[in-house]
Amino acid sequence: MKPFRERNPVIIGLVGFALIATAILAAFRADELPLIGGGDAYYANFSEIGGLRPGNEVRIAGVAAGKVKSFELQGNHVRVEFKIDKGVEFGPESGAAIKVRTLLGAMYLGVTPVGSGQMKTGTTIGVDRTVPPYDVVDAFSDLAETTEAIDIPKLQEALDTLSGIAEKTPEEFQGAIRGFSAVSSNLAARDEQINTLLVSLKKVTGVLNSRDEELVTLFKDSDVLFRALSERRGSIHNLLVATEKFSIELRGLVKDTRADLKPTLDQLQEVVTVLRKNEASIDEILRTFGPFLTIYSNALGNGPWFDSYVAGLPPNLGVADQLKKALSLQNPLGGS
Repeated sequence: MKPFRERNPVIIGLVGFALIATAILAAFRADELPLIGGGDAYYANFSEIGGLRPGNEVRIAGVAAGKVKSFELQGNHVRVEFKIDKGVEFGPESGAAIKVRTLLGAMYLGVTPVGSGQMKTGTTIGVDRTVPPYDVVDAFSDLAETTEAIDIPKLQEALDTLSGIAEKTPEEFQGAIRGFSAVSSNLAARDEQINTLLVSLKKVTGVLNSRDEELVTLFKDSDVLFRALSERRGSIHNLLVATEKFSIELRGLVKDTRADLKPTLDQLQEVVTVLRKNEASIDEILRTFGPFLTIYSNALGNGPWFDSYVAGLPPNLGVADQLKKALSLQNPLGGS
């Protein structure tokens, strides 16, 4: 036999990679392997499955014993595949029902053991032995129809008759009957209100049923928010501690500088008072300063002197030049 070190390393590497990939795939799909898989597969046909989802729990006589794998529509019924843990026994005539597990509407598949022996792997439970989920909206609808069918006056008359018959019974029983009669009278007096309440309750349950996915999404988002807050609890604590320290330092700063700030504020108040008294004068200065600044700029715009002219003189250039020299003033900023 050829030694291992003398074999082709490329082939050995490819075989090794293939074995590793097979092991990884087997780890991810371990629940489907025949020896270490997730149990034996069974099937059940339902007229409807409501909110049942793959991954929901399977219970046998109330004990968790497996998971729902998948479901598919076949004709006028839904075929649900579920797996039961190995070693769990239930009879060949067992039935199945979809039930509500939590108040939020989570479902589970319940198997009721019936018969002796063990159901064969791969057996399908027929529609005649399955119970679909009962809708809450239908329950309230049935309740409303039942209450509408009750003859309230006759019920009250029957209870009053029963109360009269019970007059010779012990005092405790008489009190119970009288109380029950009073309850029936109140119910009869509020028949319309009760019907309105049931109708409104039916509408509310209908809206909640139609918003099932939105409610689930809301709860999931709330869970994400709470998780984020929990993860950032340390940061929030440090922020609150730093804010408290900052407020303490700020309070100390105000306390230390209060003596210096008071004279400054008093002087500022005096300045504001003086400015208020001279408000009209300040407004007049601001109003006239603009035109004055314009005229002043025009007078000094040609050089370092005040420039002006006199109109109406005769056109004698010599006299005009002499008059210009006589009217020229020396600029206090310098120059001639």
